[in-house]
Amino acid sequence: MPEGHSVHRIARQFDRNFVGRAVAASSPQGRFVEGAAVISGRTATQVRAVGKQMFLEFDDDLWLRVHLGMYGAWDFAGEIVVDPTIASANGRMGQTNQRGTDIGEPILDSAGENSLTSIGAPRRARVHVRMSEQTTGLADEGEEWPPPIVGQVRLRLLSETTCADLRGPTACELQTPDEVAATIAKLGPDPLVDDVAEGEERFASVVRRKPTSIGLLLMDQNVVSGIGNVYRAELLFRARQNPHTPGRDVPEEVVRGIWRDWVRLIAIGVETGQMMTMDDLDPDAYRKAMASRDDRHWVYHRAGLPCRVCGTAIVVEEVATRKLYWCPSCQA
Repeated sequence: MPEGHSVHRIARQFDRNFVGRAVAASSPQGRFVEGAAVISGRTATQVRAVGKQMFLEFDDDLWLRVHLGMYGAWDFAGEIVVDPTIASANGRMGQTNQRGTDIGEPILDSAGENSLTSIGAPRRARVHVRMSEQTTGLADEGEEWPPPIVGQVRLRLLSETTCADLRGPTACELQTPDEVAATIAKLGPDPLVDDVAEGEERFASVVRRKPTSIGLLLMDQNVVSGIGNVYRAELLFRARQNPHTPGRDVPEEVVRGIWRDWVRLIAIGVETGQMMTMDDLDPDAYRKAMASRDDRHWVYHRAGLPCRVCGTAIVVEEVATRKLYWCPSCQA
């Protein structure tokens, strides 16, 4: 499932490539025909990401809300202007590890997780992208433009130079400003949107009074925005916290530590496009981890393998229909 860092990367991509431009909109799949007709011909005026949801504004206070859910993704084609704050697939931009060491050209994993071509649910790139520092024109001569429809495209947004195809979202709807405000008001704090100190107070206050397990609370978007299954498992391991402990029984310093760790990890995720959760790796180990999820996480997707710290077998449980990975020794 796309987590918060992916949605913020998508929003930045829309900001650089669609905001300020008129768009043509269509629904090749046929499930958003009326909404696409309302959007088509309007100019995108601003974009916001909060947790796992993106809000794209058009003329006359019209907003498009998109929640990717489990399987949604945006696929981009054409000319893509690179956001300079994000390490991308553009060879002119590099990546740094968590020590700040330049490790050269960006590293794509097997799913292209940090690719600007497709952002959301992991998938191989479907469409061509030509990335540049500034928009200079259409796709390369001889390439079909607009690109052909591939698969079930709920919504296609098309500017003169850039195409964005939305597939498999949980939500794709038009909202008024009041409806947008009401949607965001229900969400927990997002470190990339809210004041970090105020967000910590909100998060700690809610968690510390809840009888619900901390493992479930971290996945509750009304408690904290953006955390999904991967970050949940990794944050809890990094805090050495048992996921089944009721929130009200988790020491306050641990709760606050989880929030501060989330502030750090989501920033890394937005920069690199990958959910890197291991610290203090040398450049070679960092490159290996960025290229392979198997080397990137402490416990996620490691059921039955030895804990990287204590050697105990990592366990996996199904909790509220989602898989929970944790170390029964380090997180006892």
